[in-house]
Amino acid sequence: MPVETPLRNVCNATLILRQDLTEELAVFRIQPDGPLFSFQAGQYTVIGLPAEAPRHPSADPEDEPPKEGRLLRRAYSIASSSKNNEYVELYITLVRSGALTPRLWMLREGDRLWLGPKAKGHFTMDDLPEERDVVLVGTGTGLAPYIAMIRDHHRCNRGRRFIVVHGARYVRELGYREDLEALHRDCATFLYLPTVSRPQPDAPWTGHVGRVQSVFEDGALEAALGGPVSPEGVHVFLSGNPAMVEDMQERLLRAGFTLHAPRSPGTLHVERYW
Repeated sequence: MPVETPLRNVCNATLILRQDLTEELAVFRIQPDGPLFSFQAGQYTVIGLPAEAPRHPSADPEDEPPKEGRLLRRAYSIASSSKNNEYVELYITLVRSGALTPRLWMLREGDRLWLGPKAKGHFTMDDLPEERDVVLVGTGTGLAPYIAMIRDHHRCNRGRRFIVVHGARYVRELGYREDLEALHRDCATFLYLPTVSRPQPDAPWTGHVGRVQSVFEDGALEAALGGPVSPEGVHVFLSGNPAMVEDMQERLLRAGFTLHAPRSPGTLHVERYW
């Protein structure tokens, strides 16, 4: 639905695809009016809507509605390949108490929104030694930057191994599951270790059960790797729920991993986007 507002002129992009995984999870593809900015896999961009845009009926009431004329913005990791120069793909969760996502959830394909002029962030695979495998650990929509990394950097049956550890509450919340299962099945260089913390009787699940941390605790990751999870062999990336990120960071630092920074290379890469 078009946004009828004086700020409508700031909308510079179109929603060209919306794929709802659940009532609260969706993939959005957004095409800018002009050329798409360049970016690296793992970076994020910013999208927005005018405050006057309607909110989803399921959203929590706003204690203090934003002032009219304000552009509501939020950063999201890019899931599309950097080699694609037509659109950005974002993996988004509805936050019913939020300012932006209840408005995003009212958009349909063809509707307009604002897309920032560039991508930012250092959560990338730049400067990683070619011989090191990568363990990509995420919860929920923290999977998004890894999808871009896989699309850009994974070479089936060639080069380093990619190990994706993705945690979700329910089976239906395992985004990109079919794509990741196909890579796991077809590529010896790709391992997919999903884990569900709240399996439901109506959605049979024979995979790993528990939090992301349990994949490290019970040896499931070591078994998949065929050896210990050590800084001598792998680089680990963390993205998603802040509590998980903090907990895993502490565990991995104790195990000898070192935090990575642009001017201080390390073996532990942390994204703090929440």
